[in-house]
Amino acid sequence: MLINRRTFLAATGLLTLAPSVSATQATRLKDVYHEVLLRHTRWAETQYDATAGRYRRTDFGFAVVLGNAVLLTRGGYDAALAGVEEDVLRRNTLATVRHFAASNVLAGGGEWGKTLFWDTTFQSYFVLAARLLWPELDAATRANVEAIARGQADYAVSLGAGNDPRSGGWSPNGLTGGYRGDTKLEEMGVYAQALAPGLAWHGDGPGWREAFGRWSRNEAGLPAADLANPAAVDGVPISANTATNLHDTFIVENHGSFGPHYQEELWRTSGRNAVHFLLAGRPLPEVLTQQPNGELLWRTILATMSDAGEPLMPMVDDREHLYGRDVIPLAFRSTVLRDPMAARAEAALASRLLAYQAHPPVHRLAKFSGEAKYEPEARAELAISYLLHELRPPVEPVPEQEFFARAAITIDHGAEPGLLTQQSAAAWAGTVTKLGFTKLAWQPAHDDWLFKISGTTPMLLPPAAVTGRHTATYRRIRDGFDATASLLRFADGFAGTATLPTGTIVCALPRPGRVDVHNLAMAGMPGLTGSRTYTGAAGSVTVRAREGFRVDELTFPATSARHVRMVGIRPHPTYGYSLFDFEVDGAAGLTASASSSDPGFEPSRAVDGDPATRWAVARSDRGRADSWLAVDLGATTTVRRVRLRWETAAAGAYRIETSADGAVWTAVAEYPRPDLSTAGWLDVDGRAGFVARSADPITVQGDTITVPAGVVEGYVRADLRAIAAQPAPQCPPAVRASTADGFLSLFNLSTEDVTATVRLPGFRLYRGTQVTTADGTEYALGLPAATARVEAPWFTARGVPPGITAVVHDARRVTFRGGPARFTLTHRDGGTLPVVLGRAERTVTMPWAKAYPFDDLALGRLTFPCSVLPPGMSDPAAAVDGSPRTAWTPGRDGRMVVDLGALHAIREVDLKWTDGKPPPHTVTYSVDGRTYGPATTARYVAVSTGWRPGHASLTTISVSGLAAV
Repeated sequence: MLINRRTFLAATGLLTLAPSVSATQATRLKDVYHEVLLRHTRWAETQYDATAGRYRRTDFGFAVVLGNAVLLTRGGYDAALAGVEEDVLRRNTLATVRHFAASNVLAGGGEWGKTLFWDTTFQSYFVLAARLLWPELDAATRANVEAIARGQADYAVSLGAGNDPRSGGWSPNGLTGGYRGDTKLEEMGVYAQALAPGLAWHGDGPGWREAFGRWSRNEAGLPAADLANPAAVDGVPISANTATNLHDTFIVENHGSFGPHYQEELWRTSGRNAVHFLLAGRPLPEVLTQQPNGELLWRTILATMSDAGEPLMPMVDDREHLYGRDVIPLAFRSTVLRDPMAARAEAALASRLLAYQAHPPVHRLAKFSGEAKYEPEARAELAISYLLHELRPPVEPVPEQEFFARAAITIDHGAEPGLLTQQSAAAWAGTVTKLGFTKLAWQPAHDDWLFKISGTTPMLLPPAAVTGRHTATYRRIRDGFDATASLLRFADGFAGTATLPTGTIVCALPRPGRVDVHNLAMAGMPGLTGSRTYTGAAGSVTVRAREGFRVDELTFPATSARHVRMVGIRPHPTYGYSLFDFEVDGAAGLTASASSSDPGFEPSRAVDGDPATRWAVARSDRGRADSWLAVDLGATTTVRRVRLRWETAAAGAYRIETSADGAVWTAVAEYPRPDLSTAGWLDVDGRAGFVARSADPITVQGDTITVPAGVVEGYVRADLRAIAAQPAPQCPPAVRASTADGFLSLFNLSTEDVTATVRLPGFRLYRGTQVTTADGTEYALGLPAATARVEAPWFTARGVPPGITAVVHDARRVTFRGGPARFTLTHRDGGTLPVVLGRAERTVTMPWAKAYPFDDLALGRLTFPCSVLPPGMSDPAAAVDGSPRTAWTPGRDGRMVVDLGALHAIREVDLKWTDGKPPPHTVTYSVDGRTYGPATTARYVAVSTGWRPGHASLTTISVSGLAAV
């Protein structure tokens, strides 16, 4: 991980003065949210139980009252959009509030409430709705609502740091927390959330404020960062935190994998809590605006952000496109924290809400993912977002064209989280190596509706367990460019990946790779027109979106048979195979058999003529590839066609076989049959494309692209025909190489070190030694076993004759020999020098260029304290940002820590101070970020000072050393 907090915050605009509030923007977003709530009311009214005279308890359907309360007290009510008259909605809402206020356990009822997981979330919505409607509530209902807020706060305090016995296995694990598999950030947020309504509406009860602060401060707890931070929040030092809820790269896991939706929980619960204080007219607790580690956690969100203002979900698959619930974290950050990057993301998400809402099932806000309770929850959180905009108008967003340029970053989150990622101005890409999720996920132009990447969806890489992982990250501050490289080991071979600053990706594939394409009609959503057009050297084809369940009609040469069967090749990754109908040339009265079936889903149900019944494989066979369903025609018949209507569990691939006796089978057709098969290159809907350096074709079948084994390059809107026509590098066995966008991506797909020559087209010069030829260079390659790397094209030699040796030392200096010769040397970043080379070698230096890469281990690294700084201290990241014009001012007795990212054998630490007298200082080291002292091997380096006003500030801390074995 190669970015420090100061660099990141400066890039995102968070170190600048807050831009002025735009009344137009605030009003526009409020108007969108109001209209979406009105339209969503049509769904909300389906939760009304006319017999009971209130909204339903099932899946917390009664939480729709918060959206209702906003519509009844804010803005202009539009019955035509809502589908219900205002007086009816008011009557239904007030009746529901009266009932559920009285039926809450904390008010003496027995229907719901008190349970921390997840009743308190809906209590928060419910209490807020009641407060909006307070003048219209009777005295008894008001008393019950007050009892809920007070009683829940008292109950949460009574638990101390223990578990809620009413919540089953849900627990924050005390104040220790947890970060492997399932973060406890969310659980600690719920404990704080249980206290907020009481604090906001009733002031400080016994222990309420202390417990609220304790849980809130620990939500994003990370000991290495917290112990280095003496800053106080609500009067309590951050160093008193005890929880570990984050991986040390500021990433969270939930459901066993990286889940950005859960990474947003810090601001989702903060939004729920803040709106109570704001509406009650009380000051916000400091922890809501000074969240320990919050900004570095936000950085990870920006590192996976899509163009829809919603973070990408490369692993978890049931929280993708959850627009209704992903608004509130952005609304909180843009209004309460006044974050211009969040304001831009929120504006992007809001601009898509109405189009999203209009897509079937119409009016819904959580239609593509999640649990049933997510729908009323999405309504409530959209209502809170509306209120946040009313109570705290948002900051002006950064310009749209600057957003991703400011968010650009490369991060290796490590083997345990299993994610190596790059956000660039042109695309997002991530090499995922978590067990069960292996893929090279790529989103050209940040379009989260182009390629499917969530959950176990395979993408390019073999969907198998990674048994070894070599990675490299490149950052401009240290290397002069942003990129990532990986070499992954599998049980049966290797694969390599590279991501480039241009948004291009490179894969070295051991076998064909697969990319699934989103294809549906969602009017108003960019790209979702109901079809995708694919173009290659062999022509063009338009694939229309499938409506409903997939239907396959396969024809084949006439053949005589009594038995016909479908034999699976690739099942649905979760559910196996399931067919509503299996028809053979319209024949009736068929009997069916199968390799297995689930109870109630027997083979006969696929041939009974009932479109609602189906056959499904046994649950135990869902992962079996060769499951089959056969039909007996009753007599030998000439057959030419089969029609299969699949359920969600549709085969990715299968074959049709016929038989005269049911014993000997002959294959007559296969699915898929490609819609397009093209050599060399493929454009995908004018949005992205692939170039395959292989003799085998790229194929399109339906909404699936298959690329061949070998080197495959993915481009964001490029002249693919011209790129494919360019010659590819010539490599020794086991080595693969690409010169996509001029960068040299190298992969050693073997268990042996390689020392060899790679022939490269053109006259770009890379770090290392190369000899010019008539049409390019011969690059001297040294590549350790099972590794990958990326080299930047620092120089281009123009007019250079064959036989000239060029040794590129760094991005500033190159040595030539083999003259005499005259040629021109051009630097990648601009600037040209004429070179006159005699018989002696000559070293040429570009005087204005930086000598990338730099060996300083501290350069661009994370520094602590972060997010919340102690009084008088400036950001310590100024000491590692590579700029001589910035410096860290420690403040009284200030101390800073540099996280080197991994253990290193430390050789030397060099400190440079501004003019003046340096303060007394010491340097100490730590392996774990907890205990510091003298050391030769360390990950963390601390500078402790006795700084007083008048002392010098620290311009630079440089660390030299080697990676520890």
